[in-house]
Amino acid sequence: MTALDETLLGDGDALVAADEHGVLRALASAGAQVREAVGLSAEAGTARLADDERPRALVIAALAGSSVVADVVTALAGRGCPVPVVVRRGGPLPSWVGPLDAVVAVSLSGRAPGPLALAVEAARRGARVVTVAAPGSPLADIGSRSGNVTVPPARGLRAAGGDPRSSRVAVWSLVTPVLLACDALGLLDSPPEALAAVADRLDAEADTCKPWSEPFVNPAKALALELDGAVPVVLGDGDLMAAAARRTAAMLARTARVPAVSGALPDDASEVVATFGGPFAARAEDVFADPFLDAPTGPRLQLIVLRDAVSAVADEERRLADAVVSTAADAGVRVSELVADTGAPLERLAQLIARTDFAAAYLALASGVDPARSPQVADLKDRIG
Repeated sequence: MTALDETLLGDGDALVAADEHGVLRALASAGAQVREAVGLSAEAGTARLADDERPRALVIAALAGSSVVADVVTALAGRGCPVPVVVRRGGPLPSWVGPLDAVVAVSLSGRAPGPLALAVEAARRGARVVTVAAPGSPLADIGSRSGNVTVPPARGLRAAGGDPRSSRVAVWSLVTPVLLACDALGLLDSPPEALAAVADRLDAEADTCKPWSEPFVNPAKALALELDGAVPVVLGDGDLMAAAARRTAAMLARTARVPAVSGALPDDASEVVATFGGPFAARAEDVFADPFLDAPTGPRLQLIVLRDAVSAVADEERRLADAVVSTAADAGVRVSELVADTGAPLERLAQLIARTDFAAAYLALASGVDPARSPQVADLKDRIG
């Protein structure tokens, strides 16, 4: 990766011009994706899922860029969900799944082998199947059968005719129908009016992180600058922010080509803090080094802490997060803290997902990387057919 071009980050028009495939524009459409997906879900009849009894269990089949759907649902369901929620990226459908259960399968193209195979087997066993997939695709065909439901992704973001957009930038067109289905099934409280508030929060974040705002008032650009030459460790301060942390690490890897790991408090506190004494932590500075002429010392550790709204975090969890941040500072590790505004859980989660999505795109563009396409990923797909 080349050195970060800070000048580009300060020029909105140049950023848009460099973003040949419209990744920033697609990310800014997140609120519109939610609103359109609510309408498409109503047309598809997700509300009729409420006509039957609550399922015994829910299985979510999603992988790669679509896997954030499972992360969002499990984070929102938490410990209060009345039924078990099981996530499968692929592999065989659990042997116990049958007519009493519901299976949600998500794939933007409708052709991802794992979710498709799971949906086919679920339908064969008589389970209720909900699919989010491109119209006319094999996965959509499963969802269109009697008793099932299929919802197309937002029309403005469907991948067709070589369109490089992917599930990474169409996340809210995939998440929204699944949340509405879970609401109808009695598993989550996510009605259309709650999703309207989420769309408003996403619009507000898109305006805050727009290409034409200066880095000192744009939190996404500021984070991109902080990540220049860094090895990111993303830490969420609870189950809700853990979903945002996983999304952040995935976007940094796929969009900005920066390897990142994620974790959540309290479980991963020790593992994260242990890295503060490792090879990527602070190094002793050479007092005679010229900051302009001497080569950089190498990649450094950067802790990104995604923190929930203060009112939503228990005192014990807040103290633990504060302790991790203080330990990092004492060890010379740079820390970036992102704090969600108050609001419903999904609004808070959406805000930090949007902010870090923009940060990954800005980091890619300012580093001379195409945020939409990876030649290495394309080569991998060619090799595995």
